[in-house]
Amino acid sequence: MVSEPAAGPRLSDRQRLSWLRLIRTPNVGPASFRDLINRFGSAEVALEMLPELMISGGANRIVRIPSPAEAEAEMEAARRAGARFVGIGEADYPSLLRNMDNPPPLLAVKGSGAVFRLPGIAIVGARNASLAGVKMARVLAADLGGEGYAIVSGLARGIDTAAHRGSLATGTVGVLAGGLDLPYPPENAGLCEEIAERGAVISEMSFGWQPRAQDFPRRNRLVAGASLGLVVVEAAQRSGSLISARLAGEMGRLVFAVPGSPLDPRAAGTNGLLKDGATLVTEASDISRAIAPLTGMRAPEVPPFEEPPDFSATPPPGDSDRAKVTEALGPAPVSVDEIIRHTGLHPAQVFMVLLELDLAGRLERHAGGNVSLVFGPP
Repeated sequence: MVSEPAAGPRLSDRQRLSWLRLIRTPNVGPASFRDLINRFGSAEVALEMLPELMISGGANRIVRIPSPAEAEAEMEAARRAGARFVGIGEADYPSLLRNMDNPPPLLAVKGSGAVFRLPGIAIVGARNASLAGVKMARVLAADLGGEGYAIVSGLARGIDTAAHRGSLATGTVGVLAGGLDLPYPPENAGLCEEIAERGAVISEMSFGWQPRAQDFPRRNRLVAGASLGLVVVEAAQRSGSLISARLAGEMGRLVFAVPGSPLDPRAAGTNGLLKDGATLVTEASDISRAIAPLTGMRAPEVPPFEEPPDFSATPPPGDSDRAKVTEALGPAPVSVDEIIRHTGLHPAQVFMVLLELDLAGRLERHAGGNVSLVFGPP
């Protein structure tokens, strides 16, 4: 189902096409996308500047920028699938995602944007869940949905599936690790369609993208970011659900856990979270009481689509400036403020060098805005 977009600012068709080309360019992630728009004022100009920036960053080769025809083809694939692309400044963009570090500038959305206006609570857990865990996830989802919360999860087997099914009638959001046209696991394709009919399914990945192992932590980041709090029902000591819990904590979201038997390895992760300070959950009211004070928070302001270039009067960095920044970086993450203080360069020059390194595939970004240098060939 394709819902009508909510009233509010919208990207033009030309902007949407340029945004899609830019975010689909290799080495352009959410952070570098934002920096490019801020620096050059539009995605169109940024696309023109990419080759020069990559060379300045030390790239051995220029990555291929998707053509307008390729972007049009993906937009047509979205239309055929009953989906659409929503930009971060638009009314149908999930409001809580705007409040996380480096949110995706463009999301593929299938379903109704109305579900994003409900306060979100994530429920995640083991794929090989016990019958008790599945029942608990379904009951929590149904009860929280009845209280007016949207349930967010990753459409995986086990706990995720139970959480979605428990909240189908009240509003649920499924987050995919691959393209919207390739739900994973395949047996949840029907559930994906049911969610889109009553809630929404989202992905930051391109249509036709088969999810890889490294794509699931990215998916988990969006699950955590789209929620005020995250509930882990069952999880082994090493599981993606614990990654989601860690990401939620780093984002300032509340973390909840359902206790389990010490004899069940599927409870080792949740019991560990409780030892580390997660809120214990035995019923939905444990969650809603903790979340309730947060639901009145003012949503972050919608950023403009085309921001004016920053620091336009500052001279561009020279080769010696680039050398100073590169020498200040190493394998250990450091803050940008530390680099500015150490090099004595203008912030605009430091940000520009970091952007060049990022586009050349030589920079790694970490939580809290920290960065490190990637060693080896770009």
